Amino acid sequence: MSAAVALVAERGTTAVALSDIAEAADVSRRVVYQHFGDRDTLLLEAGLDLARRELLPALTDEAPVASRERALPVARHFAQHRTFYRALLTGSCAFALDRGLLRLILPVNRHGLQTVHGDRLTARAVEDLATFVTGGVGALVTNWVVDGPDPLDPDEFTDRLLAATSVMMTALNERIVDEHP
Repeated sequence: MSAAVALVAERGTTAVALSDIAEAADVSRRVVYQHFGDRDTLLLEAGLDLARRELLPALTDEAPVASRERALPVARHFAQHRTFYRALLTGSCAFALDRGLLRLILPVNRHGLQTVHGDRLTARAVEDLATFVTGGVGALVTNWVVDGPDPLDPDEFTDRLLAATSVMMTALNERIVDEHP
């Protein structure tokens, strides 16, 4: 999978022949087909593997929800791997990658919301809010990676994310106080 990440990042496109990926990985095309079936599945798995290995560990610490300590690693990860992610997010596996990243990060946000709001929210509300936050931040990240200025500025983007989440969290806290005085 690292060969796929390297080739896509080097070329800036997902139009990389499976035989080129197999050669870079020093395996036969047949092995790649047996493990992944096709190029899109390989690229999807490479993207999710990269996020699992490098992004997820930075998010599972005890940093507060909607904090700079939690948001900056996200921005740095996507800025560091921009060429790779941009190619995937504008290619044929974009929808699958978006859904896969959502499923990967959703439990982290769910846990964070449960920790902060615990017994003040129903399980359904926590799930809905976690999905909303994860999808919303994902949409902002996708837009930034695909259309943002070159080079990407993780600090500036983190400030944008925190401003947006601050508005939402303030509104959520006000609503919770109104419902549970």
